[in-house]
Amino acid sequence: MFALSTRRAQQPKTFSNQDKLPRLPVPDLETTLEGYLRSLGPLLEQTYGASALANEAEKRKLFAKDFAAPGGLGKILQERLKDLDHVSPNNWLNDTLWLGLAYHTWRAPLLVNSNWWLLFAPDPQDPAPPMYSSSSTSEWINDWQIRRAAWMARRFAEFRTKLLREEIPPDASKAGPFDMHQYSRMFNLSRIPLPNSDAFSAIDNKALHITLLIDDFIYSVDIFAASATDGVPDPLPVGEVEQRFKAAVADAESRRDARESPARIGVLTADERDTWTKNREHLLLLSPTNRSTLNSISSSLIALSLDPYTLPSIPSSDPLRLPAVDAQVRNTATGIHGGRNRWFDKAVSVMVENNGRAGIMGEHSPVDALIPSIVAEYVLAVPVDESQFRSSAESTSSTASSSHRNGWKREDWVVDEHIQKEIEDCQGRNQKLIDDSDASQLWWSEYGAEWIKKNAKQSPDAYLQQALQLAWYMDQGYATATYETASTRMMRHGRTDVIRSLSSESRDFVKAMLDDKADDAKRYALLTSACTAHNALTRRSSSGHGYDRHLMGLKVHLRNGENHPLFEDELYAKSQEWKLSTSGLSAGGKFMGTGFGAAWPDGYGINYLAGPYLVKFGIESKYSCDKTSTQRFKHHIAQALRDMRRVCEAQAEKVEARL
Repeated sequence: MFALSTRRAQQPKTFSNQDKLPRLPVPDLETTLEGYLRSLGPLLEQTYGASALANEAEKRKLFAKDFAAPGGLGKILQERLKDLDHVSPNNWLNDTLWLGLAYHTWRAPLLVNSNWWLLFAPDPQDPAPPMYSSSSTSEWINDWQIRRAAWMARRFAEFRTKLLREEIPPDASKAGPFDMHQYSRMFNLSRIPLPNSDAFSAIDNKALHITLLIDDFIYSVDIFAASATDGVPDPLPVGEVEQRFKAAVADAESRRDARESPARIGVLTADERDTWTKNREHLLLLSPTNRSTLNSISSSLIALSLDPYTLPSIPSSDPLRLPAVDAQVRNTATGIHGGRNRWFDKAVSVMVENNGRAGIMGEHSPVDALIPSIVAEYVLAVPVDESQFRSSAESTSSTASSSHRNGWKREDWVVDEHIQKEIEDCQGRNQKLIDDSDASQLWWSEYGAEWIKKNAKQSPDAYLQQALQLAWYMDQGYATATYETASTRMMRHGRTDVIRSLSSESRDFVKAMLDDKADDAKRYALLTSACTAHNALTRRSSSGHGYDRHLMGLKVHLRNGENHPLFEDELYAKSQEWKLSTSGLSAGGKFMGTGFGAAWPDGYGINYLAGPYLVKFGIESKYSCDKTSTQRFKHHIAQALRDMRRVCEAQAEKVEARL
């Protein structure tokens, strides 16, 4: 049960389970090392060959034995980690280490590298056919686009109000309740660039406005009522939100007609983080107006971009390419012209094209994509209801003099030649990242999660991970360390750990699938073994006993002059080269697709939605790498899934024949 569920009588409050949740454990040192050594098996064999395998494996066992010896460095680091746990209010990892190590000290641009994306399914009233466009349009912003945007904005606002009143049912599964802390970090928040390590803006739950971006003009539009009897603002009627959006659009259109150029500051948010830090500081020194605008953006509910175009589809003869969906990927993930009309620092950004096509982009550091996806399902659960669009206020004026009185305000910038040049240069750098991103969707409709459970008799996620292992080997000819996200939300303030999908069992399965001499009975047995091993790894990591976060926590507690062969070993680094970076999200009934960037320049980033009868894979790689190809990898996934189905059906026929 997740937040989409309807609140029932006697339903626990949203955050009522927080104090009941267990803390993230500090895993047992010896158990972590045992699991880590086991995970090295496929990489040891591949790196050193069968003849040297025994010696190289023994060397790593000696590293681990020395590390965990009484009085050894591992024991010392383990006690330091326990001390960190002792002084952490909620969670030794997420209270102290995770944000900085995983996100805020990373200085690469957020564009493609860090921000994730999720494509919304069309509204039933979107122009028919809703998802297809062969050419861009110069229609500007239209009434239907504004209406759908206003409807979604109102639904997001409604969710925040219910969240603050704790009317959202707490997420839970058969295994128990989940942590709800991340929900409180989704709204009214932005990432702030600072030297060497970023930070978050203060969360302003009393803010009444949303940031509306219209062709790079920025507006603050109030979508909550100013009065609140219980201190929690109520959303305005959707008709009033629509009227305010229309007034802001009219203002932007008048400025465009007057040939006024917007400052396009948003493109700077996609730049390398220290460069954006310097440019932001320069903006702040130019005028107090810039501070006011930046603060308004940071404290707003979300950012919502109205794009004055529908990104055209590029025709393709490849049966596995969906041109219109891939156009939606491009606009949602990056936008166009160097990332115009976006604010990449915002925790949640929604964009709407002028055919109504919409999506969401998230800044990854405050919240994992799962939480906004749950909220987005709430937003999309009710299609646009025309009956609710009734004027609830006098027609808003589009003039600047009356704009603030009518619940909206244009947020201006003061810029100089230096910033103008920085914007031009940054736009060029951003466009290179965009042009290099080979992002696409694969819709696999030959079978889905229901067939995998009933016919293959496997866990859908474990099965799909084996398909990705097989597809990778078909594509690259070698095995690679593989990252799959494990949610640790069963612990207080838990976020993620790693499922190392490359296991000895998965490697044996892939070998058998590629061995012409292996029979299908053996292949199916090895598939079952690989899925069973994967399920065990998933349970282990999800319960806070994964070894990647644990080893990271130990390593960061090394002090001057301290080190150990375990951490200096080339296999330690190689086992974290996530050239296959993966994550499953949801069944995806409300979404056209999803995705995130590859973690390595010669790898793939893969996010998938495993529906009952349709699996949607979002795949990203780099055009600049001659070793990878998103479109080629799609075909390898398709082939892997077909080969695995044949193996499972052969096994089923064999079992049936015995009966």
